[in-house]
Amino acid sequence: MATRSLWGVAAKLVAAGTAVAGGTAGAAILTSDDPPSTLKLWTNVPVRLYRDSFTAASIAFDYEYSLWGLPEGSSEYSKMKHEVHLRSAHKLQDLCFRNGGIYIKLGQHISQLEYLVPEEYVKTMRESMLNRCPVSSFDQVCDVIKKELGGMPDEIFAKFDPVPIASASLAQVHVAHLRNGQKVAVKVQHTHMTDTAAADYATVELIVNTLHRFFPNFDYRWLVAEVRESLPKELDFLVEAQNSQKCVHNFRKLSPHIADSIYVPLVYWNMSTKKLLTMEFMDGVQIDDVKGIRKMGVQPYDVSRLISEAFAEMIYKHGFVHCDPHAANLIVRPLPSGKRNILGKRKPQLVLLDHGLYKELDVDTRINYAALWKGLVFSDEKAIRENSAKLGAGDDLYALFAGILTMRPWNRVIDSSVDHLVVQGTDSDRSELQMYASQYFPQISELLRRLPRVILLMLKTNDCLRAVNNALLQGSSLETFLIIGRVSSEAVIEAKLLKKKSLLTWLTVWLEGIILRARLLGMHFGIWLLQVQKFLLYRKALGC
Repeated sequence: MATRSLWGVAAKLVAAGTAVAGGTAGAAILTSDDPPSTLKLWTNVPVRLYRDSFTAASIAFDYEYSLWGLPEGSSEYSKMKHEVHLRSAHKLQDLCFRNGGIYIKLGQHISQLEYLVPEEYVKTMRESMLNRCPVSSFDQVCDVIKKELGGMPDEIFAKFDPVPIASASLAQVHVAHLRNGQKVAVKVQHTHMTDTAAADYATVELIVNTLHRFFPNFDYRWLVAEVRESLPKELDFLVEAQNSQKCVHNFRKLSPHIADSIYVPLVYWNMSTKKLLTMEFMDGVQIDDVKGIRKMGVQPYDVSRLISEAFAEMIYKHGFVHCDPHAANLIVRPLPSGKRNILGKRKPQLVLLDHGLYKELDVDTRINYAALWKGLVFSDEKAIRENSAKLGAGDDLYALFAGILTMRPWNRVIDSSVDHLVVQGTDSDRSELQMYASQYFPQISELLRRLPRVILLMLKTNDCLRAVNNALLQGSSLETFLIIGRVSSEAVIEAKLLKKKSLLTWLTVWLEGIILRARLLGMHFGIWLLQVQKFLLYRKALGC
C-alpha cells in the first residue's frame, strides 16, 4: 500500500513539475546572462523531477519487496537489509551526481549523519561526495575566467593547471601561478551555476511540499527556506571572501590565545569576482588523513582539541560560525612558528577553507545555546529544559533536542558521570541511535520545524564536527566536551557580567565562574582516574 502510494506521488510530482516549470523557467530565462543555455537547462526540470520521483519510489519498493516475509531480527533479514541499504545508497548517489548542484550538497550532509543514517549510506556518500564531484570542462573554465577577468588563463596567469585539484557542488579549484611567481588556488564557479541552482531549488521545493502533503510526518519545508536564503550567498564568492576576513578578525580580537593556530588563506581581491576567487595556495593534510597527520609529527588528538576549541570559540563567543566544516574544508599543517617538543611532536595549525556558508547568531540565541551546552556538559536538567524552551524546542521536546545534540539517550544526558556524553562509536551505540531516529521520526520532524533556522545550521555543524572527530579518534572525545563546557561557561559568565551593574551581583557571577572552573578541574581529574583505571585493567589482562 505504501509503495503504491509512493508511485502515485511520483506521478503527481512529474505532472506538477511540468506545469510549474513553465512559469518559473520564463522568469529565469528573462533574467539570465545566457538565455539560450538557461532555456536548455529549464527544459530538463521535468526530467530531474522524474529522476527524483522514480528514485524515491524505486528505493521504497526495494525495501518493501526485498524485506517482505522475512522475520525481523533474523540473520536473513539483517543480510537482506544490508544489501537493500547498499543498493539504495548507490541509487541516491547516482541521483545526486546526475542532477548535480544542491543535490550534491544534500549528499554531503547525509555523509555526516553517521549516527542517524544507515552506515551504508554514510560510507557511500562520504567516499564520493566530498572530493569526487562532477567537473566542468577546461573550455567552460576558460569561458568563466575570460568573462570575469577579461582574458584567457594564459593571459592572466603565468601558469594555470587545466586539471582541477578539487571539485565541489558549486565550483572547482585549479592551481595557478601569478606573474610574480606566487602559487595560488583559483576557485571557478561551475558554468551557469546560478541558473542550475534556481532549477534545483524549484525542484526540491516542489518535492518537499508534495511529500509533506501526502505524508504529513515528512516535514522538511524548513530545508527549502534555508536553501532559499543561503544559496545566493554561497554563489557570490565576494561574500565568501568577506566571510574569511571577518573570521580572521574575530579570532584576533576575541580569541587571541588560539589566533596563531587558526589560518585562513589570503584573498587576491584584484583577481576575484562573484564567480571566481583567487586565494593563497595552502599546503597541508586533509583533516581525516590520520596517517598523513602523524607523518608531519602532529598528533591527531591535538588536532581534535584544536578543532573543538576553534569552533567552540566561533559558536559561543564570536557568534559568526563556519557552517560547512566537513573534512574537505579543513586541512592541517604544523604550526609554522612552532618547534618540536622533547618527544619530537609538533603543534598543529588548522587551515579553514570554503567560507561560503556562515551563520550569525544574535546575542540572545548565542547565549541561550551556550547555556544549553553548559547544562548538557554538567548534567543540569533544569538548565537543559529552560534553554531548550528558549531556543524553540518547547516543554515537550527538550529531551529529544538534547539527544540530537549529544547523540546520547536522555538517561545518559542527565547521568552525573564524567564521561556521560562520550560516544564510543561501537556498533551497539550506532544501532541504538538509529533505532531512536526511526522510532521518533515524527517528533524529530516536528522539532526541526520549530527550531530557528540558525540552530538547524548549528546542528549541521555539530554533525560535521562529530564526523571529523570520529575520523581522528575513532569515537568522540571526553576532552571535546570539557572544552565545550569551558568555552560555553565563559560565554555565559561574560554575558552576565556585562548585564550586572552592582558590586554584589558582579561578585556573585565572579564566584559562579570560580565554581565552574573548579568543577571542570574536577572533571579533568576524573579523566585522569579513568585513564589510570584503564591502565590497571590492561595490566591485569596481561597478567602483570
